[in-house]
Amino acid sequence: MSSQHHTILIVGGGAAGVTVANNMRRVNARIDIALIEPSEQHYYQPGFTIVGGGAYTLKQTLRDEASLIHPSVKWLKDYAETFAPEDNTVTLRSGDTVSYDYLVVCPGLQLDWHKIAGLKETLGKNNVCSNYSPDTVEYTWECISNLTSGTALFTQPPMPIKCAGAPQKIMYLAADRFRKKGILDKFSIHFYNAGPALFGVPFFAQALSKVVADYGLNTHFNHNLVAIDGPNKTATFEATDADGNKQQITERFDMIHVTPPQSAPDFIKQSPLANAAGWVEVNDKSLQHTRYSNIFALGDVAATTNAKTAAAVRKQVPVVVDNILKLIDGKAVIEGYDGYGSCPLTTSLNTVKLAEFSYGGKVTPSFPLLDPRKNRFIWWWGKTVGFPWLYWDLMIKGYRIDIPHLEAYAKKFVDEK
Repeated sequence: MSSQHHTILIVGGGAAGVTVANNMRRVNARIDIALIEPSEQHYYQPGFTIVGGGAYTLKQTLRDEASLIHPSVKWLKDYAETFAPEDNTVTLRSGDTVSYDYLVVCPGLQLDWHKIAGLKETLGKNNVCSNYSPDTVEYTWECISNLTSGTALFTQPPMPIKCAGAPQKIMYLAADRFRKKGILDKFSIHFYNAGPALFGVPFFAQALSKVVADYGLNTHFNHNLVAIDGPNKTATFEATDADGNKQQITERFDMIHVTPPQSAPDFIKQSPLANAAGWVEVNDKSLQHTRYSNIFALGDVAATTNAKTAAAVRKQVPVVVDNILKLIDGKAVIEGYDGYGSCPLTTSLNTVKLAEFSYGGKVTPSFPLLDPRKNRFIWWWGKTVGFPWLYWDLMIKGYRIDIPHLEAYAKKFVDEK
């Protein structure tokens, strides 16, 4: 066992962690930074929806972690295990201890496959699929491409989850595939949502209801998937009525796309950094921990009510970086994050609604001249080409992205079409 010290220590090397490290390096070329991340692979997770829909390959979502981290950032290829914030230390799985002046916590969230009885045993076979893991996303496309008729179920667990629109986005892509093959009328497609509405922001939920009607889809709210029998192709849901009464119902399927329940990683839940729900407890605007002033959290693990998306990370990173630098200079932190998140809602294989919103469901379009409720090809281009480029070549490399000046170009593109 050994110990080391770093000025800034980052836990997690996903979108948030790598972007914080690289942005901090661009702002301050000399500051000492270390990043804890065990994985040697880095996935562009927003691309998983279109991998499952057959419009992207898994390889297109993948990069080597080493190629993304600035060479001057020390990469600790290990797992963070425990936190001692009173001593400013993190203990690694190897037993080594790392101390810090400032800690940034962003390990993402965990997928709780085990919370649905029978799911782990059947996932990846029996036409039981999920876009939520690189290990299973390609099977989604296999199921969609091979099915010619029957009952297709798509599920959404209780919130919070990463990208709340993703459970229904793959449903629309599947329906469009079936329509293009001329077999949509041979399917009965159902969306089972543990929540009470199609989407958490009514402004977009109303627009999405028209997409549902156009495809002839069936929606079931307050239905939470609790068990699955792959060999017998049955799914059991706990349904809650208006009076709060619960009953279990079982439905047959020929294909089911499952979105697993999600929560903060266990090592975070068990740490002194967590709130009662297990997420890292921070001020939702400054992203500073409410009890430990030299600790910040962002991304999926933070106890904020924004949509858990890469787009939220893009807005959170400058707030965290600037606030750490302010503390180093003896200045007060600022409350610079407004809860922005974005969810490109893939409604077909060539159209997307670009949903952008902040705390309280306030609609905050980056391109206000374009009605965000309208299906547009330009956002499909963004989903498949533009946004991945912004992610890999700008955001992850630590550049701060200013979107509004692109509006004129987007408007010109739409007018020409």
